Amino acid sequence: MSSQSFRAGVVIIIRRDNGDLMAFERKDVPGSWQLPQGGIDIDEEPLDAAWRELTEETGLTKSDVALVLELPEWIAYEWPSDIRAHVKNGDKRRGQIQKWFLFGVIDEENITPQPDDHEFTRWQWMEPHHLLHHLVEFRQAAYARAFSRILP
Repeated sequence: MSSQSFRAGVVIIIRRDNGDLMAFERKDVPGSWQLPQGGIDIDEEPLDAAWRELTEETGLTKSDVALVLELPEWIAYEWPSDIRAHVKNGDKRRGQIQKWFLFGVIDEENITPQPDDHEFTRWQWMEPHHLLHHLVEFRQAAYARAFSRILP
């Protein structure tokens, strides 16, 4: 039996004072929204990956948001078989395991994310429950688990 593993990554929750989250619409699946996320590079700490991914995908920096908390546990999910079939270079990974971070907005009136137009096309503030119902289905359980531990 071949060895299978999970890709290590980070997910970034950006929450404003009223509890809404900054959600981004996926370019490849219009109508599907998610939070910024990405892989952790070799020898990179999860928090450093979170800051890097935040800037790469949204254009936001430490002058826009502040770290509120890091979920101590990692949350994993499996990719559907059709996605696993298209993973590059014979990779045997079966999904992702992610470290979740919550960031608060420093100045809500002046925050202007710039979606990368590679993965995301636009953004909007979204109530967490609404976001859960506009994710690609295979991510919903992981998001629900993280939200139950991070959000009030």
